[in-house]
Amino acid sequence: MIIDTHCHAGENWFEPVELLLHQMELNGVSKAVLVQHGGFYDNNYLLDAAAKHPGRFSIVALVEEGSPNASDDLQMWFERGAGGVRLRPNSPLKIWRKAAELDMVVSCRAETLDPEKLSEVISDLPSTIPVVLEHFMGARPEDVDTKDGYKRIRSLLKIAELPNVYAKLGGLGEISHRPEVLDTTFQFEFTPPIVEMILEAFGTSRTMWGSDYPPVSNREGYRNALHGIMDHPSIVDPQQRNQVMGITAASVFRFL
Repeated sequence: MIIDTHCHAGENWFEPVELLLHQMELNGVSKAVLVQHGGFYDNNYLLDAAAKHPGRFSIVALVEEGSPNASDDLQMWFERGAGGVRLRPNSPLKIWRKAAELDMVVSCRAETLDPEKLSEVISDLPSTIPVVLEHFMGARPEDVDTKDGYKRIRSLLKIAELPNVYAKLGGLGEISHRPEVLDTTFQFEFTPPIVEMILEAFGTSRTMWGSDYPPVSNREGYRNALHGIMDHPSIVDPQQRNQVMGITAASVFRFL
């Protein structure tokens, strides 16, 4: 079972969910996590898609953090069927606490990840909830090109010491140089060892794959994003591959 843990769909932005289902069927992907895209707080379309296709989708909602009703809104979306919420390390603590109270998964937008800040937030919560760091833990383009960038990634990996924190691997196009001239065989010009670094820190039991569909279509495409991780040379053991491609996500996002 392959689970894609990072997909976007909508009527006002990105593609309708039917196009995602088409990609999933073409590539043998069983289930997916629909993550609400930034700046949009009406999660009805995603929840309706999950209801229309039972067992195929788990929903990560978004709430307007500056609203005085943010916690009540989260309660509402939870009651409608959302299993997770998308937050940042610096999101208001009351929303983190509400997510913990509801036992929701937090998909963490890690582009500004501060491991010490996130550790403080998680340690303050009244219960332990799964926190999943998106997009290679927020790896930036400059992390690919400089030794100092790798130093930054190593500092972020300290967060792996917290047992309820997980990491998402995306398509390798997020962290790789695309060749100016494309060969007949798909390949990147250079890919940094960020996959290896994340796997070493988190292990395959706390690592999962997410395509970032449909933005991935402007990079290497869905199929290549899937096989870039599934066929990665650092994941050769079939059991470990199954963990990264589905087992871990099934447990965290409660598909089981």
